[in-house]
Order: sequence, then C-alpha cells, then structure tokens
Amino acid sequence: MFSAAVLARLEEDLDMCITDHFDLIAGTSTGGIIALGLGLGMTPRQVLEFYTDHGPRVFRDGSRLRGVRHLLRAKYAAAPLRAALTEVFGQRTFGESTKRLVITSYNVGADDVYLFRTPHLPQLARDWREHAVDVAMATSAAPTYLPGLAHGGTRLVDGGIWANNPAMVALIEAAGPLGLPLDTIRIFSLGTTTDVRHRSRRLDHGGVLPWARDAVEILMRAQSESATKQIRHLLSNDRILRLNPTVPTGALVLDKVDADDLIGRAAHESRVSSPTFTRTFADHHAPPYLPHHPARKG
Repeated sequence: MFSAAVLARLEEDLDMCITDHFDLIAGTSTGGIIALGLGLGMTPRQVLEFYTDHGPRVFRDGSRLRGVRHLLRAKYAAAPLRAALTEVFGQRTFGESTKRLVITSYNVGADDVYLFRTPHLPQLARDWREHAVDVAMATSAAPTYLPGLAHGGTRLVDGGIWANNPAMVALIEAAGPLGLPLDTIRIFSLGTTTDVRHRSRRLDHGGVLPWARDAVEILMRAQSESATKQIRHLLSNDRILRLNPTVPTGALVLDKVDADDLIGRAAHESRVSSPTFTRTFADHHAPPYLPHHPARKG
C-alpha cells in the first residue's frame, strides 16, 4: 500500500506516467504484484485501490483457532488473494506485460532461487506463457502467512526468502544479460517502510530461544540493507534513489495496517523526494519494449 501510494502521488504531482521513464521493473512479494500491475497497464492509483479494496478481505480470518492452526499451517488461505488477483488480472499472461519485468520467487523443492522474466531476450522462452495471477501468487507466498504455490512440478514461495530488496536483481539483469554499461544505469529502489528495533543483548549469547523471535526479521533486513549498499558501491549516489522510510517499531505489520496513516506517510515521502526523482529519472523516456516471444491475445 505504501509503495503504490508513493508511485501514485509522484505521478499526480509530476503529471507523468511513471512507467514511461523506466526500462525494467523488478519486484519481490507485494512489490512483485505492483510490478505485474504496472506491466499489465494498471496505473499506480489503480494498484493502490486494489490494496485498499482487497487487502482487508485477503487478510481476514475470524476463526478462534487461527493462532493454534498457525503453528502448523499458513495463517491465511490462498483463495481470497487468488480471487482478488483474478479480478484485476483475469486470464492475462505474464508475457502480455508492456514492460520488462523480473519477479522473484524461491523454489523450495529444488532449494534454489527462481526468477520469472519477461521475454526481453531470445532465450527467455518459457515464463511468458504463465498466467499473471500464478506469478503473483508465487512471489507473494510469504512463509507462515500464505501457503506456497505448487505449480508445474515446482514448489514456490515468496521471493523475500532471498531478495527482500530486489534492487540488486534488477542491476544484475541490466548490466549482465541486457548488457548495459554500469555508468548508464539509474535505479529507483522503493521499499515498504522499515522499523529499526532494539536488539536484545541475549542475541550475543546465541541459542535457539533468544534468536527464535528475531532471526527472520534480522535476516530479511540484513539482505535488504546489503542489496542497497552493493548497488551504491557499483553506481554513484546521484544515480540511485532509495526510498524506504523508518517507522516506529511495531507500528506496521504485514497483515494489519492503518491505511490512512500509511498513505499519509507515502504522501510525505513522495513530496520530499519528487525533486530528486525528477532530476534523476524524468529526462529518460524508455523506448517501446518489443518482446522476443509476443503473447497471443484472445
């Protein structure tokens, strides 16, 4: 919701179509859903409305046994999210994207990273056939919150397992397979807010119990910060805009947010960052993307 709101306000304040200024969009988890929406022609405002309208229904479970069930199964069923995504994406395929996309997931069965890539290179001959809804379900299957996606013999879960911040994934795709010189690349890295927590000194002593509560959050934050610092080492600071503001500890969690507060934060951040955004990205107009394996419509 925060990320979509930032994009929506930037578009409205700067009177532009934001995707016109970017050649490649990478996304993980909810960012993967946003990337898919933008690639399939949704405006950031429409993506934001998707979250505000459907979010409460996706993360709704009145069962008194939810806490007990959560010990062994996902906190929420996949069906409400799939229904919401189908409402906006329909039966459209990943290959119908009008932008180059890289969407992250993780293959639990093969114990390996998994990328969905639009056919922006001749050898990318498989993923374009996938339904956009399935790609969205795969990238957003957050462990413990939503069940993984069993698809085509693979067992896929949220890409945040390894690419919580996909900025480095985007940079590698641009500089590696797409062959762009580093000095021509500019990156807008948009997070979902973060909180910096007090780390108990009990963690210094190791042990399962002291680390059980904080391990996942620490690992995901470490990966995100690592990706940001790596791209800053490779690119000059004037070609990177990282937007991921700090919020009070515990103020926001994945499945329960104050929409007005979150959208208000997004309005503030977009207002502050709009001069830098304009200076860094507005002068670039992305040429039309021509896929190597055009999707068949109808």
